[in-house]
Amino acid sequence: MLHKLKKRYIGTKAFYRMALAIAVPIMIQNGISNFVGMLDNIMVGRVGTEQMTGVAIVNQLIFVFNLMIFGAVSGAGIFGAQFFGNGDHKGVRDTFRFKLISCTILTFIGISVFLLFGDELIRLYLQGEGSPEEIEASFGYAKQYLQIMLVGLVPFFVSQCYSATLRETGETILPMKSGIIAVCVNLCFNALLIFGLLGFPKLGAAGAAVATVISRFVEAAVVIAATHRNKQKFKFIEGAYKSLFVPGTLVKGILSKGVPLLLNETLWAGAMAVLNQCYSVRSYDVVSAVNIASTITNVFNVSFIAMGSAIGIIIGQMLGGGKMEEAMDANRKLTVFSVAVCLLFGAGLACAAPFFPRIYETSQGIRSMATSFILVSACCMPIGALANACYFTLRSGGKTFVTILFDSCYVWVIVVPLAYVLSRFTSMPIVPLYLCCQLIEIGKCIVGLIMIKSGIWIQRIVA
Repeated sequence: MLHKLKKRYIGTKAFYRMALAIAVPIMIQNGISNFVGMLDNIMVGRVGTEQMTGVAIVNQLIFVFNLMIFGAVSGAGIFGAQFFGNGDHKGVRDTFRFKLISCTILTFIGISVFLLFGDELIRLYLQGEGSPEEIEASFGYAKQYLQIMLVGLVPFFVSQCYSATLRETGETILPMKSGIIAVCVNLCFNALLIFGLLGFPKLGAAGAAVATVISRFVEAAVVIAATHRNKQKFKFIEGAYKSLFVPGTLVKGILSKGVPLLLNETLWAGAMAVLNQCYSVRSYDVVSAVNIASTITNVFNVSFIAMGSAIGIIIGQMLGGGKMEEAMDANRKLTVFSVAVCLLFGAGLACAAPFFPRIYETSQGIRSMATSFILVSACCMPIGALANACYFTLRSGGKTFVTILFDSCYVWVIVVPLAYVLSRFTSMPIVPLYLCCQLIEIGKCIVGLIMIKSGIWIQRIVA
């Protein structure tokens, strides 16, 4: 019995080497990026609570845009991974073109929304209890930070189009290198511009925004230059700009699969923004505490995010190559492996919980609240890993409409109403409220496992 279970759920060393060859570079890139983001956050936090709160609010809004871009490139990426698995470089090239066109349109829309409604969006997070002086100061810093960050949205979407396509072809090292270079640039300019070192102006939160924008231009330049220098290796880039034509049948296919995915990512990110807004109505301090907790949690969450990306790529390539039985077997083992990895990362996050908030120059009440939020996130990390694995499995087979029902619809129908009711119509303390909203994800995992077991995701969407 034990041998049968081991054979069903545990892979060989070669299998895990193959999975980690894809997951680890993504994990390193995202980990370094989040680590530098954490240092960025700490540096701003050392300047003052008001500046840290302003930056946290804008980053929550920018997060919605980032996931919208992620949804656009991922929708086309489903086809890209299967085209590559089928040896069709032209198909990969066409999906790359589609990414560039769609992301250009979405970025124009995103910038327009932030310019027209940025003030109102920021104000939504400043409605909790707090002094008028603190609230107005945070609003001013947030507005300034947002205006600078808008400049970096263009290089961000371009680098995402290149990096996503490279990963779909199995190339994870180059995006990792470009990401490492970018975060190093970001870190250096953060120190120089936030604190005014070596004769640079002391800009505080605005300096953090300038540093981020510079790093995004550097990341885009590195990944673009390296890709075009290696056209023999990255065949999809040959002639990619000779025309922006994408076959109508592919456009139709990507839209049918990709629009639901884009909608899902946007709705999910919007739900996270609404959840944080629900938490913020309790008090001004909650915004700062959630920011501190999410900063360290994001560093550890790269574990299941990278494993989810690996599942999407590996399973997508197998389905594209017609290896249906292998895909089912690999998916079981990768899902178990992802949860096991996150048990370890969750333990590490729990160990860091009492110490990390002490780095910030803020009140003891905010530090204590942040510690509690971090411990909740650490305990719930395996739940997130399982839900994420289910999501990427469903997506790899092109079941993007199903992912909306599984992912964003679940959050909007179950989680958001729960947070809204608990935050506005009960006196439940913020930490138990936060825990309830995290644990409700268990239901999402159950739904996901039922869908995976049914096999509805097993399909080949490219010829």
